[in-house]
Amino acid sequence: MRISLAILALFATTVFLAAQRGGASFTFVPADKVAASLAAGGPLVTQKDLLVQGSHRNAAGQVEVHDTQTDVFYVVDGDATLVIGGTMVGGKTTTPGQWLGDSITGGQTQKIAKGDVVVIPAGVPHWFKEVPKSVSYFVVKVLKP
Repeated sequence: MRISLAILALFATTVFLAAQRGGASFTFVPADKVAASLAAGGPLVTQKDLLVQGSHRNAAGQVEVHDTQTDVFYVVDGDATLVIGGTMVGGKTTTPGQWLGDSITGGQTQKIAKGDVVVIPAGVPHWFKEVPKSVSYFVVKVLKP
Protein backbone atom coordinates (compact mmCIF):
# COMPACT_ATOMS: atom_id res chain seq x y z
CA MET A 1 0.00 0.00 0.00
CA ARG A 2 2.80 2.41 0.98
CA ILE A 3 4.63 1.78 -2.31
CA SER A 4 1.44 2.28 -4.30
CA LEU A 5 0.84 5.63 -2.64
CA ALA A 6 4.43 6.71 -3.29
CA ILE A 7 4.24 5.76 -6.96
CA LEU A 8 0.90 7.52 -7.24
CA ALA A 9 2.38 10.70 -5.72
CA LEU A 10 5.38 10.58 -8.06
CA PHE A 11 3.33 10.23 -11.20
CA ALA A 12 0.59 12.60 -10.01
CA THR A 13 3.23 15.33 -10.02
CA THR A 14 4.04 14.53 -13.64
CA VAL A 15 0.35 14.45 -14.64
CA PHE A 16 -0.31 17.74 -12.84
CA LEU A 17 2.53 19.42 -14.70
CA ALA A 18 1.31 18.01 -18.02
CA ALA A 19 -2.18 19.33 -17.29
CA GLN A 20 -0.75 22.79 -16.65
CA ARG A 21 0.78 22.69 -20.13
CA GLY A 22 -2.61 21.92 -21.63
CA GLY A 23 -2.36 18.12 -21.48
CA ALA A 24 -2.07 17.88 -25.27
CA SER A 25 0.56 15.14 -25.13
CA PHE A 26 1.97 12.52 -22.84
CA THR A 27 5.21 10.63 -22.38
CA PHE A 28 5.56 6.86 -22.18
CA VAL A 29 8.80 5.16 -21.12
CA PRO A 30 8.94 1.37 -21.65
CA ALA A 31 9.95 -0.92 -18.79
CA ASP A 32 13.29 -1.94 -20.33
CA LYS A 33 14.45 1.69 -20.52
CA VAL A 34 13.28 2.31 -16.94
CA ALA A 35 15.20 -0.76 -15.71
CA ALA A 36 18.36 0.34 -17.56
CA SER A 37 18.08 3.83 -16.10
CA LEU A 38 17.73 2.50 -12.56
CA ALA A 39 20.69 0.16 -13.01
CA ALA A 40 23.15 2.70 -14.37
CA GLY A 41 21.50 6.09 -13.90
CA GLY A 42 20.26 8.27 -16.70
CA PRO A 43 17.43 10.41 -18.02
CA LEU A 44 13.98 9.03 -18.78
CA VAL A 45 12.06 12.23 -19.58
CA THR A 46 13.51 15.65 -20.37
CA GLN A 47 11.24 18.64 -20.82
CA LYS A 48 11.71 22.38 -20.29
CA ASP A 49 10.04 22.28 -16.85
CA LEU A 50 10.57 18.66 -15.81
CA LEU A 51 13.26 15.99 -15.73
CA VAL A 52 12.70 12.36 -14.72
CA GLN A 53 15.71 10.12 -14.30
CA GLY A 54 16.71 6.84 -12.76
CA SER A 55 19.62 6.89 -10.34
CA HIS A 56 21.75 4.24 -8.70
CA ARG A 57 24.42 4.80 -6.05
CA ASN A 58 26.94 2.41 -4.54
CA ALA A 59 28.64 5.05 -2.39
CA ALA A 60 28.17 8.44 -0.77
CA GLY A 61 28.08 11.51 -2.98
CA GLN A 62 28.82 15.21 -2.83
CA VAL A 63 26.50 17.81 -1.37
CA GLU A 64 24.21 19.30 -4.01
CA VAL A 65 22.19 22.50 -4.21
CA HIS A 66 19.98 23.30 -7.19
CA ASP A 67 18.91 26.95 -7.37
CA THR A 68 15.85 26.33 -9.56
CA GLN A 69 15.08 22.60 -9.25
CA THR A 70 12.93 20.82 -6.67
CA ASP A 71 13.98 17.17 -6.35
CA VAL A 72 11.45 14.41 -5.70
CA PHE A 73 13.13 11.08 -4.85
CA TYR A 74 11.29 7.75 -4.87
CA VAL A 75 13.39 4.88 -3.56
CA VAL A 76 12.77 1.60 -5.39
CA ASP A 77 15.53 -0.51 -3.83
CA GLY A 78 18.20 -0.34 -1.14
CA ASP A 79 18.79 2.26 1.53
CA ALA A 80 20.90 5.32 2.31
CA THR A 81 21.33 8.18 4.74
CA LEU A 82 20.55 11.67 3.47
CA VAL A 83 21.47 14.94 5.10
CA ILE A 84 19.04 17.70 4.12
CA GLY A 85 19.13 21.42 4.88
CA GLY A 86 21.76 23.21 6.92
CA THR A 87 24.72 24.94 5.31
CA MET A 88 26.90 23.56 2.54
CA VAL A 89 30.64 23.45 3.28
CA GLY A 90 33.11 23.94 0.43
CA GLY A 91 30.47 24.73 -2.19
CA LYS A 92 31.43 25.58 -5.75
CA THR A 93 29.30 26.34 -8.79
CA THR A 94 29.63 23.51 -11.32
CA THR A 95 27.10 24.76 -13.88
CA PRO A 96 24.75 27.75 -13.70
CA GLY A 97 22.39 27.22 -10.77
CA GLN A 98 24.11 24.02 -9.63
CA TRP A 99 26.45 23.74 -6.65
CA LEU A 100 28.55 20.87 -5.29
CA GLY A 101 30.18 20.81 -1.87
CA ASP A 102 32.08 18.66 0.62
CA SER A 103 29.69 18.38 3.58
CA ILE A 104 26.77 19.97 5.42
CA THR A 105 26.69 21.57 8.84
CA GLY A 106 23.43 21.77 10.77
CA GLY A 107 21.34 19.64 8.42
CA GLN A 108 18.76 17.00 9.29
CA THR A 109 19.78 13.34 8.93
CA GLN A 110 17.15 11.10 7.32
CA LYS A 111 17.41 7.36 6.66
CA ILE A 112 15.66 6.38 3.45
CA ALA A 113 14.71 2.94 2.15
CA LYS A 114 12.59 1.17 -0.46
CA GLY A 115 9.19 2.84 -0.84
CA ASP A 116 10.16 6.19 0.67
CA VAL A 117 9.55 9.52 -1.06
CA VAL A 118 11.58 12.65 -0.27
CA VAL A 119 10.84 16.14 -1.63
CA ILE A 120 13.73 18.62 -1.48
CA PRO A 121 12.81 22.19 -2.48
CA ALA A 122 15.04 24.26 -4.75
CA GLY A 123 17.89 25.92 -2.87
CA VAL A 124 18.08 23.32 -0.08
CA PRO A 125 21.41 21.46 0.35
CA HIS A 126 21.17 17.66 0.25
CA TRP A 127 23.74 14.89 0.48
CA PHE A 128 23.81 11.13 0.21
CA LYS A 129 26.14 10.85 3.20
CA GLU A 130 26.04 7.06 3.57
CA VAL A 131 25.10 4.29 1.17
CA PRO A 132 25.78 0.98 2.98
CA LYS A 133 25.33 -1.26 -0.10
CA SER A 134 23.39 0.49 -2.85
CA VAL A 135 20.29 2.53 -3.46
CA SER A 136 18.20 2.85 -6.63
CA TYR A 137 15.70 5.67 -6.96
CA PHE A 138 13.76 7.83 -9.37
CA VAL A 139 14.40 11.56 -9.36
CA VAL A 140 11.75 13.96 -10.65
CA LYS A 141 13.25 17.43 -11.03
CA VAL A 142 10.58 20.12 -11.19
CA LEU A 143 12.10 23.25 -12.70
CA LYS A 144 11.10 26.74 -11.65
CA PRO A 145 10.10 28.95 -14.58
